[in-house]
Amino acid sequence: MWRSILRNKTTTTTTTAMTCFFLAQSHPPLICSALFKPSPPLSLRRHLPPLSAGFWGTGWGPAIRSFCSGSGSGRRAMAERSESLADPSSVSYLTQREAAEVDENLMGPLGFSVDQLMELAGLSVATSIAEVYKASEYKRVLAICGPGNNGGDGLVAARHLFHFGYKPYICYPKRTPKPLYTGLVTQLESLRVPFLSVEDLPSDLSTEFDILLDAVFGFSFHGTARPPFDDIIRRLVGMRKSDPTNKKSPVIVSVDIPSGWHVEEGDVDGEGIKPDMLVSLTAPKLCAKQFRGPHHFLGGRFVPPPIAERYNLRLPPYPGTSMCVRIGKVPQVDISSMRENYISPEFREEEVEADPMKQFRKWFEEAVTAGLREPNAMALSTAGKDGKPSSRMVLLKGVDEDGFVWYTNYESRKARDLSENPWASLLFYWESLNRQVRVEGSVEKVSNEESELYFHSRPHGSQIGAIVSNQSSIVPGRQVLHQQYKELEEKFSDVNLIPKPKHWGGYRLKPELFEFWQGQQSRLHDRLQYCPQEVDGRRVWRIVRLAP
Repeated sequence: MWRSILRNKTTTTTTTAMTCFFLAQSHPPLICSALFKPSPPLSLRRHLPPLSAGFWGTGWGPAIRSFCSGSGSGRRAMAERSESLADPSSVSYLTQREAAEVDENLMGPLGFSVDQLMELAGLSVATSIAEVYKASEYKRVLAICGPGNNGGDGLVAARHLFHFGYKPYICYPKRTPKPLYTGLVTQLESLRVPFLSVEDLPSDLSTEFDILLDAVFGFSFHGTARPPFDDIIRRLVGMRKSDPTNKKSPVIVSVDIPSGWHVEEGDVDGEGIKPDMLVSLTAPKLCAKQFRGPHHFLGGRFVPPPIAERYNLRLPPYPGTSMCVRIGKVPQVDISSMRENYISPEFREEEVEADPMKQFRKWFEEAVTAGLREPNAMALSTAGKDGKPSSRMVLLKGVDEDGFVWYTNYESRKARDLSENPWASLLFYWESLNRQVRVEGSVEKVSNEESELYFHSRPHGSQIGAIVSNQSSIVPGRQVLHQQYKELEEKFSDVNLIPKPKHWGGYRLKPELFEFWQGQQSRLHDRLQYCPQEVDGRRVWRIVRLAP
């Protein structure tokens, strides 16, 4: 949203502000060692109404603070806000003048530079695309970039998409001879991303590309498109007309404004581009109200509270650390058509460890290094004497040559099942690595000393929680648990060592079978199974491949 600024401002290509963002995952969690035993310019002030001190200083409005808070009220407020913004009509939309003012404020008193904003915007576009269109199925991306900042956003997005596993191509007919843009071109050329002239484009875009990224014109564009962009836009429009169901055509993703649309009135004559995805930047523009495609995302996670307060912006909260957020509800999908075409290294018998426990440790450490959330989460399946199975997620808390350890309530359903039938299975699923590990075996309780040692290593609150919870029993309401917790919290406030309840402790599954699964293309998955057998009086593991 900084289209009008660059025309009047000379910029330099400094990008050090992004350093901390790209170093966010520099160190993996230390989980392995725990599990394995071994003031503004006067020219602007004249045009701006008085604002709170927070605009020029550090004040944060109470509404903003509530969404950043970790308190219960903050979380409830965010949940209510998220629900209310499921309807796009409740989101704020900017006029063209307001969008230009926001740019001026960001680039002036708020201290942003063009390259900072362009980097964040391009990253937002790339993450929005990756959210819906997986690289395994929509790999070939043609980024059509205009001469202004919208085109710069497209160049940045293409660079990120390359690193996300896509194969981008660039059509950049009218290059801007400024350092910022020439630097982006150099970055893409260093990645060997092909640049295509208009003449080089195939006559039928639908046969060569899976995604067409429309980054031609932004909100500051006026009038009608000139060559060669007029012809490019006509081709995009015509392509959708020839295939209205979009079964054969590549998807069209528009950056901020579908090129050729009026910023406020939208597709005036109904003959403009009909994108499948619109990525609004900073805040949606009025024309976005006419967007009828299935995917509308908001990107540009840099709106400071003073801007939000001044323009009374109602925007959906960004989830977690994401750089994009969906506006409106997720479109209905055909569940039967949902599938992933996995792309993974081949998993060969001659490359695996002879000992399945060593192979598990290797894969587990790779899951930890990849930064997966709770890589020690596992599905535990049990069955009682009636043979009825039940499954639940638990956390692995130890693994050694004797087996896999977790802790729980000895009066829970899983504990009752195990008392009647001491056999169980574990399933680890590491989605982003396309991997599963299944382990079957007999189960026994760990020693009381081992349970005591782990219980007292837990946080104080978790120890109290284990005493409060009579797991799997019926409780009148959540308030009962809170009351009991509060009472015990007061009781043990001055106690250094909270006694472990007798009904709480650990279990160990002693493996009798391992299966390692690696997802592959066309459902030809790798499945290697380890089964124990006796050879010369000693137990060894036999490795066999199973049909997928």
